[in-house]
Amino acid sequence: MQQFELISHNEEETAQFAQKLALMLSSGDVLALEGDLGAGKTAFTKGLAKGLGVSRTVNSPTFTIIKEYKGRLPLYHMDVYRVSESEEDLGFDEYFDGDGVTVVEWAHLIKDYLPSEILTIYIYRLSDISRRIVLEAKGERYETLCKEII
Repeated sequence: MQQFELISHNEEETAQFAQKLALMLSSGDVLALEGDLGAGKTAFTKGLAKGLGVSRTVNSPTFTIIKEYKGRLPLYHMDVYRVSESEEDLGFDEYFDGDGVTVVEWAHLIKDYLPSEILTIYIYRLSDISRRIVLEAKGERYETLCKEII
């Protein structure tokens, strides 16, 4: 497992980084997003969606758990904050093994369901506008991807 780090000075830079990352993603890629409320997880996902060619407005799926968007690749945007205590099978594997890119906010809450190879992105607030973004690559594919993008 390798870690990579960058500093984003504003929301636009975060979105641009996510757009650049999106161009390198393939079917079946899974990204875990971690960060406090307001850290920029949804802003990151909006940039990712733009990079995937999604034309619809992207917002947090907090109350719907999963939102699907069509683009160059389907984007499955999950917010699992409210499902951590659920015993119900929500079919995560169908998304993780699907034909799109899956983004999971608060992924640590469903760690037992996550694939063994995954790119975890931690977003930390440095100030009102700047963020420290740490990428944790588990698996050769994600390590290579991070080396290319950083």
